[in-house]
Amino acid sequence: MIWFLIAGLGAVILAHTAPAPFLLESFAPAHSIWHMPADAQQPTVYLTYDDGPNPSATPALLDVLRDAAVQATFFLIDAHITEATAAIVRRMFEEGHAVALHSETRGLMFKTPSQLAALLTRNADRIEQLAGTRPCRLFRPHAGWRSGSMYEGLIQIDYRLVGWSWGLWDWNWYRPHDAQALASRLAKRVSAGDIVVMHDGHHVNPAADRRYAVEATRLIIPELKSRGYQFGTLCAPRAIGE
Repeated sequence: MIWFLIAGLGAVILAHTAPAPFLLESFAPAHSIWHMPADAQQPTVYLTYDDGPNPSATPALLDVLRDAAVQATFFLIDAHITEATAAIVRRMFEEGHAVALHSETRGLMFKTPSQLAALLTRNADRIEQLAGTRPCRLFRPHAGWRSGSMYEGLIQIDYRLVGWSWGLWDWNWYRPHDAQALASRLAKRVSAGDIVVMHDGHHVNPAADRRYAVEATRLIIPELKSRGYQFGTLCAPRAIGE
């Protein structure tokens, strides 16, 4: 009996926190993106960045992406978008990157559907007001923590929840980040349609040192290009179901 209770508790926890599609996604399969369709003729990888805009790291990252002629998807935290960082967001749009919404707290999974829908709409409005362009209808919850009510709120405003492909993140189990090791690990695991997530910011510190993410990006792009991969954004029509 005790093992049955432990397994049940584990399933409940993983339903909300699993870094991959799990129980909740079986109830809303059309309302989340964890992997893009694989195209053998044009194998594509999707680079995504969380927790920006960062006043130092994000411009450096944009320089790397510009020089490599690669577009990515940026998931932005509302509190980090200010008059001072709005120019960075405008640059994202101008250089062909996709911009979507993120959060600095797990608390959004406890909001009612209407509360979440209203919050994300306000965040999108602010980006449009400050940067001149509206973000696409995608939302990545903090650390992937999600709930049924979160999905209901996203459905209300026709948004989709975005995760990432298995193992393709820069979490390093409390060890120091190493750009070369990260780039090598990600490059070994990537396959067509994969979504990679790195962090150009931090959910608490908007000016965190994220040079490792900039350097890892600089290293991984030529490696994947040499293997025939191209790069896409998640806000393309086929990603958001338009």
